[in-house]
Amino acid sequence: MDMKRYAALLRGINVAGHRRVAMTELRALLERLGYQRVVTYLQSGQVAFDAEDCPDDVLAARISQALADEYDSIVDVIVRDHDYFDAVVSHCPFPAGEYAPRQLHVIYCSAQPDPARLDQIDAAALLPERFAVGDHAIYCLLPGGIGRSKLAAQLVQPRVLGANTVATVRNWNTVTKLAAMTNQ
Repeated sequence: MDMKRYAALLRGINVAGHRRVAMTELRALLERLGYQRVVTYLQSGQVAFDAEDCPDDVLAARISQALADEYDSIVDVIVRDHDYFDAVVSHCPFPAGEYAPRQLHVIYCSAQPDPARLDQIDAAALLPERFAVGDHAIYCLLPGGIGRSKLAAQLVQPRVLGANTVATVRNWNTVTKLAAMTNQ
């Protein structure tokens, strides 16, 4: 079977001292699952690896289950391949070069965002913050950063994304790094 390069995004680990997962332990866990060339980025849950060509949601479920078994805690995981991460960078609707990486974010979603649900957001009231929908992603332009963003807080709500949709946010530096990590 063909090998493919993927990255897994773990939601909500190593944030304010909660759900501690050491990156050395995460790499070892993925290697025990049989994945190869495992590399982590930062401490916030990005890991690239080679695996046999497999549906993203199957890989995500395997990794999530392994994390639950290891840490006795549910960790949501999104897995995508290089083509996906490359397309996210290529299709950014905002001129990335004009903004600091802390101003541009991508919300990666396990399901395609529903336009009818996104219409619930009063985008005009939140200007200058803006968003645009991509493939299983929402691009966010947040001139003041994400920390106090009213738009970002609304976009990750279950009423907007759907109760069963996993979502995790990454800044533009991490977005471009994911494309690079999966292109090796």
